[in-house]
Amino acid sequence: MLTVTAQDLEALSAEAAQAPRRRRNRNLHPELADPVQRMVNLGHPDSYVRPHRHDGGRWETFSLLQGAVAVLCFDEQGRVSERVELRLGGTLVAEIAGDVWHAIAFLEPGSAVFEIKPGPYRPASDKDFAVWAPNEGEPNAAVLLDWYQTAQPGELCPLLQTAS
Repeated sequence: MLTVTAQDLEALSAEAAQAPRRRRNRNLHPELADPVQRMVNLGHPDSYVRPHRHDGGRWETFSLLQGAVAVLCFDEQGRVSERVELRLGGTLVAEIAGDVWHAIAFLEPGSAVFEIKPGPYRPASDKDFAVWAPNEGEPNAAVLLDWYQTAQPGELCPLLQTAS
């Protein structure tokens, strides 16, 4: 039997705090080819997740384990179409339909979600990244990271506002 304990999350949080991307995951599926990908994703508020989408109608489900996470969906132009905050005592699960641009933002240190999505995982083709969003590590990624904390439906990506 596989389990994830509070101590496991503490250890993952410590690893994430030292990681360049400021997040870590723990896979529960035995291999990348598994038809159902199951993992714990834990991150800190300074972890940037570039907006992306999964092909072929491959949905993705997030279930909150601890902390708080914002799930953001975007239209093709980089405008927020939906924002849901997962918080204990509030909304706990969010499922994103396939082919929808999305990102998550860790709102509190050590926030963790249990993620489920169809596999297999193929690194070269698992996701498409939004062309209007910078890669991880690029200077403008910090602009989006800050915006994620408060971005609301109807708001356009700030990098696109200054480019117009």
